[in-house]
Amino acid sequence: MRIDILSLFPEMFEGVLQSSILKKAHQSGAFQYNYVNFRDYTDNKHNKVDDYPYGGGAGMVLKPQPIFDAVEAIEQKTTKKPRVILMCPQGQPYNQKKAEELAKEEHLIFICGHYEGYDERIRTNLVTDEISIGDYVLTGGELGAMVVMDSVVRLLPGVLGNDDSAIQDSFSTGLLEHPHYTRPADFRGLKVPDVLLSGNHAHIDEWRRKEALKRTYFRRNDLLEHQELTDQDQKWLKEWQTSQENS
Repeated sequence: MRIDILSLFPEMFEGVLQSSILKKAHQSGAFQYNYVNFRDYTDNKHNKVDDYPYGGGAGMVLKPQPIFDAVEAIEQKTTKKPRVILMCPQGQPYNQKKAEELAKEEHLIFICGHYEGYDERIRTNLVTDEISIGDYVLTGGELGAMVVMDSVVRLLPGVLGNDDSAIQDSFSTGLLEHPHYTRPADFRGLKVPDVLLSGNHAHIDEWRRKEALKRTYFRRNDLLEHQELTDQDQKWLKEWQTSQENS
């Protein structure tokens, strides 16, 4: 995968891309990244990338010309049209399903804006995806782009070492992930559930399914609306619901 990052502050990405899993993924060739400071594409002598909004109002708006020219310069070097992602609080709420969709792409371009907003022509004529990482406003799109990049790159083949790790993550199965334990089996009197020490993988799988369902029911009940549930799942849910009603 290739990722191009359009930002006025590309140095913000160094700590993230040069650490941990993302650093290893880049070194292994799982993905490549490139910084593009779209200020370099301005066509005015003052290198301005923003201007006052038509009609008045507070703040400054990013001009279309530098961003259009930057994206078009990148696209001229590729044979397949990339996904152009605009980080924006008005965008589609980001989730694991979207991460899995983007992980299948060969080329992503992230546009990270600053100031009051974007000229609307960027949004309507240049981008393929508008993404929001939450219902709040940041000073720029860089932090949001880092979040999306991290969640996408870790899904690329070989990045996590064990490809089953990503499959079992919270939200990948539609449920929150089951609890995990490691050595020692008894820590200050706090013991690992016996089933995990039994060696009976069928019982372990059943326990993990039940615990994932239980955690989802009590923490993120909304996720169960579109989940395919077995008869056993329904039985467990009924037990927890009855317990709640009687408590």
